Amino acid sequence: MTKQLKKKHIMEYTVLFTPDEETGDFVVEVPALPGCVTQGKNLVEAKKSAREAIELYLETLAERKIAFPEDVDPNFLKSKVSVEVNYCPA
Repeated sequence: MTKQLKKKHIMEYTVLFTPDEETGDFVVEVPALPGCVTQGKNLVEAKKSAREAIELYLETLAERKIAFPEDVDPNFLKSKVSVEVNYCPA
């Protein structure tokens, strides 16, 4: 019986770093991987956490024999939207 060698691939995913106003930590989201969210106390730690979260996510997909998603377009458009609401302070 011949052992099948697994090839290693380099996957790249866009990650979004959002500073948490209360703690100063960074929340990290991976848009191409639904539910893949992590955090870090600074950008270095947040990037390390992102790498670990992505690796675990992809390992889980591989175990379930699910194809890896392609990265989403990193050219996100950021805009503010104003809404009018009735507000009654407590």
